[in-house]
Amino acid sequence: MSGIILYDGICNFCNYSVQFIIKRDRCGYFKFASLQSDVGKRLLNEYRLSHNINSFVYIDSDKCYLKSTAALKVSLHLDGAWKFLYLFRIIPTPIRDLIYHVIAKNRYRWFGQKESCILPTVDERKRFLD
Repeated sequence: MSGIILYDGICNFCNYSVQFIIKRDRCGYFKFASLQSDVGKRLLNEYRLSHNINSFVYIDSDKCYLKSTAALKVSLHLDGAWKFLYLFRIIPTPIRDLIYHVIAKNRYRWFGQKESCILPTVDERKRFLD
């Protein structure tokens, strides 16, 4: 069993986040696909999500999570103390998502954009869906 993370492939912050997760997921639980890829578009359709989504998407056990809930669910599978971030679930979702929305809305301005998706290393390549 593994989780799938769909991310904005041209967003520097999103790409840094993918690299962060890969380094803290030594067991290889997560697979990745950019929202712009064919796989990403197919999964967005399958879960009836907009292609203009302003969130990364976490899919696990045929359930789809967005925004702050997705981020907290991902933290559960990371190595080390990162699992404790899940305790932030006690904060009501609208408040968590408000903070998430501010970051998502400003991510290109604050962190920049790439012309294309990241190029994973040979070892990382098997973690990306084609």
